[in-house]
Amino acid sequence: MQKEDCIIVGGGPCGLSVAIALQGIGKDPLVIEKGNIVNSIYNYPTHQTFFSSSEKLAIGDVPFIIEERKPKRNQALTYYREVVKMKQLRIHRFETVEKVKKLSDDSFCVYTSAGTYEAKYVIIATGYYDHPNYMHIPGEGLDKVFHYFKEAHPYFDTDVVVIGGKNSAVDAALELHKAGARVTVLYRGSEYSKSIKPWILPEFDALVRNGDIHMEFQAEVTEITKDTVVYNRQGKEKRLKNDFVFAMTGYHPDHSFLEAMGIGIDRETGRPIYDEETKETNVEGVFIAGVIAAGNNANEIFIENGRFHGGEIAAAIAERERE
Repeated sequence: MQKEDCIIVGGGPCGLSVAIALQGIGKDPLVIEKGNIVNSIYNYPTHQTFFSSSEKLAIGDVPFIIEERKPKRNQALTYYREVVKMKQLRIHRFETVEKVKKLSDDSFCVYTSAGTYEAKYVIIATGYYDHPNYMHIPGEGLDKVFHYFKEAHPYFDTDVVVIGGKNSAVDAALELHKAGARVTVLYRGSEYSKSIKPWILPEFDALVRNGDIHMEFQAEVTEITKDTVVYNRQGKEKRLKNDFVFAMTGYHPDHSFLEAMGIGIDRETGRPIYDEETKETNVEGVFIAGVIAAGNNANEIFIENGRFHGGEIAAAIAERERE
């Protein structure tokens, strides 16, 4: 069993910022990531532009300098690769953490797809992007249904339904329209979400008003078939001819992974039980960092505020070891 002082589960921006902060107190943490670094950002749509400005995505006191104010996906990937090289972070890539078990001596056994490790501290920074919110309706498992959107070109000259009304749905609808798809957006809300990026809403709304994108509010999807989408709107059932569906219904943290190691979960909010100042969970020695701390409300914690969790965790560990 390989012995480590600190293991960080997840190599996203917040996990990397924890590793850098732990270096600052003399630790040599190991990051274990099931993909490659910032895997969630890699899985963003290829055209993605961040909501945050580049300086708010910077970690480890490494400047994130670009000509534009808001970086694109590829610029962020380049930046975080350079941070990892500059800080010489230890990262085990393409290795999945399967279980974390507390040992009798207050250390932890971390079981992965490649082996086992013993660690004094474990920091969970797994995010939420890998776990879509399913609608649990007939046909959701069809090959034509996707919960992620990468790029629009394959859907040229097809009938596409986008389910949802927040940023990911609006972004997908715009890109699909630009690529020549016939786009319908079905959203259960009664008006545009207030979370939509202010610089894209005018363009999207203009396309809806001009009939270039068809949008239906108060639409509840009930079934997906091979060639239709069935939904209810104001008590009436409607059927829409359809080739592909993008169910952009949001994502959630992996509660089962946290609960298996003894971390409590608030049933109403989905938030793990943890100390706000130190980010230590109810399991002593296990900390959380990044958006996973927000539970089901992914709009509460972003890279721009989750990147500071590393400093809080490092300070808590340093204080404990001084004591």
